[in-house]
Amino acid sequence: RKGAAMATATSGKKGETFRDDSRKVEVRISNIEAAKALSDAVRTSLGPRGMDKMVKQADGEVIITNDGATILDKVKVVHPAAKMLVELSKSQDVNAGDGTTSVVVVCGSLLKKCLELLNKGVHPTVISDSMGKACKKAAEILEEMATPVNIQDREALIRAATTSLSSKVVSQYASLLAPMAVDTVLKVINPENPNRVDLRDIAILKKGGGTIDDSIMLDNGLLLNQKPCTSSGGPTRVANAKIGLIQFCISPPKTDLESTVVVNDYQQMDRILKEERNYILSIVKKIRKSGCNVVLIQKSILRDAVTDLSLHYLAKAKIFVVRDIERDQIEFISKTLGCLPVAHVDHLTPDKLGKADLVEGMPVGNSRVTKITGVEGTGATSCCLLRASNKLVLEEAERSLHDAQCVIRCLVQKPFMLPGGGAPEVEVSRKLGAWAKTLTGMESYCVKGFAEALEVVPYTLAENAGLSPMQMVTELRNHHQNGNANHGINVRKGCLTNMLEENVVQPLQVTLSAFTLATECVRMILKIDDIVPIR
Repeated sequence: RKGAAMATATSGKKGETFRDDSRKVEVRISNIEAAKALSDAVRTSLGPRGMDKMVKQADGEVIITNDGATILDKVKVVHPAAKMLVELSKSQDVNAGDGTTSVVVVCGSLLKKCLELLNKGVHPTVISDSMGKACKKAAEILEEMATPVNIQDREALIRAATTSLSSKVVSQYASLLAPMAVDTVLKVINPENPNRVDLRDIAILKKGGGTIDDSIMLDNGLLLNQKPCTSSGGPTRVANAKIGLIQFCISPPKTDLESTVVVNDYQQMDRILKEERNYILSIVKKIRKSGCNVVLIQKSILRDAVTDLSLHYLAKAKIFVVRDIERDQIEFISKTLGCLPVAHVDHLTPDKLGKADLVEGMPVGNSRVTKITGVEGTGATSCCLLRASNKLVLEEAERSLHDAQCVIRCLVQKPFMLPGGGAPEVEVSRKLGAWAKTLTGMESYCVKGFAEALEVVPYTLAENAGLSPMQMVTELRNHHQNGNANHGINVRKGCLTNMLEENVVQPLQVTLSAFTLATECVRMILKIDDIVPIR
């Protein structure tokens, strides 16, 4: 009893509190485990020998993809910390466009190291701050490693695009898709503001019923998904075309309010029909008067944009008609053809028309598209047609082409290259390890952990290629220690080679962005010590 009284006395001292930290530890571990599980799920699809994932959606649709951002975007994630990894891969997709799998894998590996450090009793804030410092140092090391690239050097850009495509489902068509990606991006670069490349200026038209070899890129032209209207016997091709982009309807007017007109004799009926005819005819005459011989008509919601009668008159006037142009296509079309959208027939003047050498319908698979070629003074846009045997391959080809275009965009914005094949990660890991020895205290441990975590990239590359990961990474470390900073894992030959000689290169921005975003995400997850559900 005496002992108990003493214990009460000591515990009752002012300022001494016993806090139960078990809840915080549990929350942290649960967050890290959830994020790690998601990272391990996409890890197998990293690199040229990575596996593809088949995602089956609730509506029965199937997607086959290798792109980390697409996989995570389609997966239904419940855990809040795992959702952060989904957002992370989306950020990488927006920021760099490529490396969406790598960023999640690096993040998972960093979290694993954090868990080890937490179990040793290191405080989360210390780990978080050290990770930030290590990331800054890693960025400096990467910038030292990078080699500058000339944007005018088309071959160098094609090499970077080919590396990006090598890990995709459509990798065997890289020789066709890589130059296509490079040319489409170079065409939309604005010389006055070269750093801003807007990929929305590149139109990709997808059509099934062919092979990827049938894909083409149009020079100085435009492809429209809509087929020409030939039902009333209108022209199917027009040379020296003057193109009008119209947003008004060529059909009888309707009242704004729902109303009923009662006609009680035939003369009035004839008068209505006659008025309608004259109304349409006057519009067609005004279009003809402006010198326009091709009209692209925007889709209308309130009433039919064209009627059979107006198509008949337009065909008689030898005007080529394409209808149902979507509203979101208008800006792209006017930018490409140099024509202005016209909202009223009286405003249709010759200066608002676009000029082209030829407009014709072109059969693609079992449908037709409208092809406009020889556009005068084409704006900074480009257009390509992708073909594939089925919908799954077609969508994956589009995603792969988009990734390759993003790689070129990164090089335009920051013209520096890094070797691929896990070389930059091992080099950064080696130099950070050496730097960690100069630090003191817990910081040194944390930076060493960061350095070790980066080795997950070459380890995974070797593992996915069926090589011995331990042996490969050890040999790779040895090469880098001996000063071969550009050596990486050559998955095709199953050995270590100089990546720059093998033409395996990636933009500096992709790796930089992956490291900074992954570190940010890890620091955010570390700072969370409780989850408060609100009903």
